[in-house]
Amino acid sequence: MTEEHGVYERLCLEGFQSGLSWITILRKRESFRAAFEGFVPERVAEFGETDVQRLLEDASIVRHRGKIEATIANARGTLALREAGTPLQELFWSHAPAAQPVRTTLGDAPGSTAESTALSKALRKAGFRFVGPTTAYAAMQACGVVNDHIAACWVRDAVEAERTAARR
Repeated sequence: MTEEHGVYERLCLEGFQSGLSWITILRKRESFRAAFEGFVPERVAEFGETDVQRLLEDASIVRHRGKIEATIANARGTLALREAGTPLQELFWSHAPAAQPVRTTLGDAPGSTAESTALSKALRKAGFRFVGPTTAYAAMQACGVVNDHIAACWVRDAVEAERTAARR
């Protein structure tokens, strides 16, 4: 994923997933998109307390004040990064590991890495919230910055080809 909008959405959904199962988030994905106006950073950045209250009453999404407020803060952080000359997607890809690890079992995948820790710090410095190293790493996986498919996985090579092409 190399587009700002997609990286922002995935980062926010990873934040909402924290402490929950992925299937919960996936089942609510379209509701999240509707509630957060398509995850368009310019729109979400304008949300205020009235919007937070509206979202807290919306049973079609995860109603967690901290995660809702983080999504708004992250939209503002996305705009701040863009204005500073380093769009969100460039920041993400700048933290790609120099070499992609080749894992042999699912248990080999770490919860975080030095790169995700550095990305987390850079995001927090830009005003992002709910973006610890584990959430940052999961977002890096979701955006293709990291390919954690195990060596024997039938889709690993295709994912790696897409990841390499996206990096160009």
